[in-house]
Amino acid sequence: MTQALKTQTTKKPAWIRVRAPNSGAYKATQDIIREAKLNTVCEEASCPNIGECWAKKHVTIMILGSVCTRSCRFCDVATGMPDKLDPHEPERVATALAKLELSHIVITSVDRDDLPDGGAGHFARVIRAIRLSSPATTIEVLTPDFLRKAGAIDVVVDAGPDVYNHNLETVPRLYASVRPGARYFHSLKLLDRVKQLNPSMFTKSGLMVGLGEDKNEIYQVMDDLRAADVDFLTLGQYLQPSPKHHPVMRYVEPAEFEAYEKMARGKGFLMVAASPLTRSSYHAGDDFVKLRQARDDKVRKERIERRALVSGVDRVAPRIVAGDLYGDLLDLPGFQVNLPGDLVLPGDVHVKLIEALGAPAVFQHDQCLDGLPGVDHVAAHGDPLHSHGAGLLPEGLRSLVK
Repeated sequence: MTQALKTQTTKKPAWIRVRAPNSGAYKATQDIIREAKLNTVCEEASCPNIGECWAKKHVTIMILGSVCTRSCRFCDVATGMPDKLDPHEPERVATALAKLELSHIVITSVDRDDLPDGGAGHFARVIRAIRLSSPATTIEVLTPDFLRKAGAIDVVVDAGPDVYNHNLETVPRLYASVRPGARYFHSLKLLDRVKQLNPSMFTKSGLMVGLGEDKNEIYQVMDDLRAADVDFLTLGQYLQPSPKHHPVMRYVEPAEFEAYEKMARGKGFLMVAASPLTRSSYHAGDDFVKLRQARDDKVRKERIERRALVSGVDRVAPRIVAGDLYGDLLDLPGFQVNLPGDLVLPGDVHVKLIEALGAPAVFQHDQCLDGLPGVDHVAAHGDPLHSHGAGLLPEGLRSLVK
């Protein structure tokens, strides 16, 4: 390694320097973790964000012990022969989280190649224990790759976490030197398998930059992840935990992270977090809220484009008011928007439809609002609302006129 490269890799730029943790809230979080005798990846992996996160009671619990059976060259977690599983750990995790009163929790683990299921059953027990003690808390798991552990992924997915995260960590060319115990395409298949088992479950993956990759390799990984229908991508700067670990080949400037984020969003990720200090669980709770909203927005947009018709026009973007009224209408069998409409709806219902759709509504199948509960108090003159013909309006619109 040249002297210039050594200088570059040892001197941290100002944008990744953080303050040492010293707040009272940090200490309170630490006390809860110590009392429960739990491990955290925040401490074991020397996360630079621990001060900020623990001051907000945001912790990432590391289950299955503190010793890993792998020896990845980027990771500061201890390597060796792990202890036996603690059967009481799920309950201790659940008790600690109830005290922390978290709305979102991230559960990760060391690799446990020594266990027949890689620890998948233990993950499932932890998830279920949290559901019992903190039913309102959303759960994100960051699992190992379960290499050669048939059925392990299915066990974790069946336990029902809200987010399934598995990090690719780096580009395939660097796996032999950075992540030698893992297989790039196996990790991709894991993420794809999660979506096969539960298409509605959010999936997430993360990459470190500064290990020697180039931009085109990062873009290719983005494409691979989108092919596996991964929803959320995180990108952060690799920081060398000690001289024995893989060196930092370069420090990526914030502007380059912004470019990566723009590219990733253009490739279709619902959510992207990219900055020098981004880590898998950094701001995970806030990001989950944004992720869920991004999916709702995407579904609504696709539904509008797919099912809304305007005379002579392929697509329509009506002004949406009154909550999800427009989306609810589009869910009705046979419902279409046409100009001009031939169905006049009196009173508040008429106003809502006009405002939501930008046009009167035409029901393609013969339907009638006669006798529906709740019609009288929304009709301006108490008159029944008629279309041509007979038949009951579908239940979806019935709820709108109650």
